[in-house]
Amino acid sequence: MVELIKPYMSALLQKGLREDGRGLLDYRNVDIEINPIARACGSARVKLGETEVLVGVKMDTDTPFPDSPDEGILIVNAELAPLSNPDFESGPPSPAAIELARVVDRGIRESGAVDFSKLCIKEKEKVWVVFIDVYPVNDNGNLLDAAALGAIAALKHALIPKYDEKEDKVFYEELSKEKLPVKQLPILTTFGKLNGTIFVDTTKREENVADSRLSIATLENETVSAMQKGGTGTFTEAEVLQMYDYSVELGKKLRKHLK
Repeated sequence: MVELIKPYMSALLQKGLREDGRGLLDYRNVDIEINPIARACGSARVKLGETEVLVGVKMDTDTPFPDSPDEGILIVNAELAPLSNPDFESGPPSPAAIELARVVDRGIRESGAVDFSKLCIKEKEKVWVVFIDVYPVNDNGNLLDAAALGAIAALKHALIPKYDEKEDKVFYEELSKEKLPVKQLPILTTFGKLNGTIFVDTTKREENVADSRLSIATLENETVSAMQKGGTGTFTEAEVLQMYDYSVELGKKLRKHLK
């Protein structure tokens, strides 16, 4: 089937066209619902066209890592359930799930999006741990961007649970009015490449035939916080620089959905 679709897709892309009528650098319709999960500290439901991802943020306390005794901890998990894509299987995390979690993690961590120094309760002894859980609901391509957008939206609106320091007790079902210290809004944009043509926000059919992909996370000051390449194809230096420019401009548009 892939061998039949690939020439058709390639011919369309070379004309600057997509199956769904978009241009090469057009995202599908973006819709973000804030805090759909009542029991989470923060959550978001993101839709990119038919792709839908649910992201939840929960918090707990724990001992800090030895190399960062006064900083909070970030842990990102992704669960690719068969409900969202028949190719996904139940069981231990697949390579795709691990990659999804790592790309979301890296974009947030390396950007300094959250000021983890403000999540220290007692140096060397107790800090807040921020858990981000990603659950694709429907996979019609580009889970990476949808998950990353959902993660930063959920973080931006998350509230820290109430904590009694004397009793060392977290009241998980009772949130304080204190927001997570979010300083940056990294935006991930993922590009596909097929027979030399570069395009953004791939559908599942486009994803299945693309030679390669490149994800770039950028900040408001236009710096890059993370990059991830996938697929067996290659990119030239000029193409990477071009995609960086595209990523900055597309990031500005996507960031408006968070504000």
